[in-house]
Amino acid sequence: MPAFVAEEGAPAPGVTGGGPYRYVRWDGRQRLPDIAADEILDAVVDDMLVESDLSSALGRLFGRGLDGRAGEPDLAGLGALRARLARVRQQLLGRFNLGDVLGEVAQELDEIVASERHQVERGLVRSEPSAAERQAQLDSLPADTAGRIRRLQDYEFADESAAERFQALLERLRRQVLDSYFDGMADALRGMTPDQLATNRQMIRELNGLLQQQLDGGEPDASEFLARYGQHFPGARSLDEIVDQLAARMAQMQSLLASMSRDQREELQRTMDALLRDDRLRWDLAQLAATIDQLLPGGLGQRFEFTGQEGLSLEGALQQLGRLAQLDGLAEQLSDASGPAALEQIDPDAVGELLGPESADDLRALQDLARRLEEAGYAERHGDRLALTARGARRVGQHVLDDLFSRLQRDAFGAHRQVVSGQGGERGEGSQAYEFGRPFEVDLRGTLWNALARGQQGRALRLEPADFEVYETESTARASTVLLVDMSRSMLLRGCFVAAKKVALALDMLIRSRFPRDELHVVGFAYYARRIRPEALAGLSWHGFEYGTNLQHGLMLARSLLARSHAANREIVVITDGEPTAHFENGQVEFSYPPTRRTMLATLREVGRCTREGITINTFMLERSRALADFVDRLTRLNRGRAFYATPEHLGEYVLVDYVSRRRRVD
Repeated sequence: MPAFVAEEGAPAPGVTGGGPYRYVRWDGRQRLPDIAADEILDAVVDDMLVESDLSSALGRLFGRGLDGRAGEPDLAGLGALRARLARVRQQLLGRFNLGDVLGEVAQELDEIVASERHQVERGLVRSEPSAAERQAQLDSLPADTAGRIRRLQDYEFADESAAERFQALLERLRRQVLDSYFDGMADALRGMTPDQLATNRQMIRELNGLLQQQLDGGEPDASEFLARYGQHFPGARSLDEIVDQLAARMAQMQSLLASMSRDQREELQRTMDALLRDDRLRWDLAQLAATIDQLLPGGLGQRFEFTGQEGLSLEGALQQLGRLAQLDGLAEQLSDASGPAALEQIDPDAVGELLGPESADDLRALQDLARRLEEAGYAERHGDRLALTARGARRVGQHVLDDLFSRLQRDAFGAHRQVVSGQGGERGEGSQAYEFGRPFEVDLRGTLWNALARGQQGRALRLEPADFEVYETESTARASTVLLVDMSRSMLLRGCFVAAKKVALALDMLIRSRFPRDELHVVGFAYYARRIRPEALAGLSWHGFEYGTNLQHGLMLARSLLARSHAANREIVVITDGEPTAHFENGQVEFSYPPTRRTMLATLREVGRCTREGITINTFMLERSRALADFVDRLTRLNRGRAFYATPEHLGEYVLVDYVSRRRRVD
């Protein structure tokens, strides 16, 4: 079935009364509906948890694009734009060839000579040299284009129209050749006196001197040079900007020379020499090109393999080579767009000129993604980087929690029901008749239904005590939990750290949304332990890829945090992939791998302190090593907590289910 989309305009077909829209068949050119900020953030969550950086995660999203909602096209990414660019480039190379770029010039010279010869043969020569001498000069013209141009510049035409055509041809060729060096150089050299020509030679020599200083590692000042010759470099304010302008102009001619056969290249070079007619100027320009070629990392110009059938004139070849250079420059920009700041530097209008309006629209849509996150309050700028706000971090936590919930059976969650009575607690899904002493959590719909069921048709609705329904509640106790996350180097190498970070995010959001009276603290431990703020969880990253698993310090910090709590349930949840390898002794961290007996005993002494203070320690092991299993077995027997083995893929589900099921009242 064909898809249709609403556009502003006439009313929809078959709809009376009209409206501001008309419906047209989808053809791929219509723009998509606005993409919500929630969709954008959800699309980068996994990458952001791996990269620990929103800008880098967005860079990956820019590369792959965004999957469309049901029935809608995708938002093309930079990868798709690069593929389009590669096709356009290949089509251009496969269409043209450089077999005879001077063919049109040679043909026009033939026509000019033929016109002049016709004038001479008609005997319409009124000045010296004679017709016979002119005929001899025409007969002796060289066959090659460069030789003809050189000789005809010294020839005195009898045919004024042929002379005008020849001068126009010279002017056009000089513009194509000389303006590839300096802006307006062809105009500057036309009719130039020897003194003026010397001034231009001096400009090129001064520029060569500045560039040579830079090539030798110096930092030359180009301000005086620009004050005298700035008209040739519009907008340039430094030597680097001069080089950029020269490279952009000269690259086309250098690429043309590099892409031609040896004979064609020699013929074009001779033609260029014939147009300049000044050996010193030719030498200075050649030296300038050589210096810039050394300054540029990739050299000046490159070779292109044209394989098509359609020939190009000199002007057409320079235009197509310029287009290829633009395509290659755009390809480099697209490849380097690793974040919002770099993406914003790409000009959509330039993309539209090279790849078409659809690609320009796709780029604008990609550039708009970061702005939408900022407008929604999910992200904020820090220089060129984009960082999550507290609101954005909460949204990431909700996404991770929802993802974990979706993997579980619905009845896997629910606080443990208690036999003791008490007021308050978590609201259940069912309701029952109100009894005195129960929490007054009114089920309004059930209450009104009971009143209506008593048959009060035609009378005002009146509520009686027997009508009231209240929600069932489950009495739960406050819990205070410290999540101890192993942040040692091995967690990164084994791919466990992202799973642990997801657990922290999900547990934080679960407590915020469902158990707001509970407390959660997150502590990361490696060479030493440190507390981590909940709003920093989404951007949690390695701090120096530390060695060491200092569980002792982690338990010390966790015990001090729980000592301040008045919650009935106090628990430490340890997520680790290895036995302890570091501990504090005499105020200093001692690290050893394989771990020493002193480290084990120091850690178990801290476990004993937690046990005496009534703190339960539950351990989630992410590695099936014998050494870790033996240590955790000793820890569990000492503390009477529990131990689990979980793969990184299912760690989050295990921790959340265990947390909810462990919430019990302690009298």
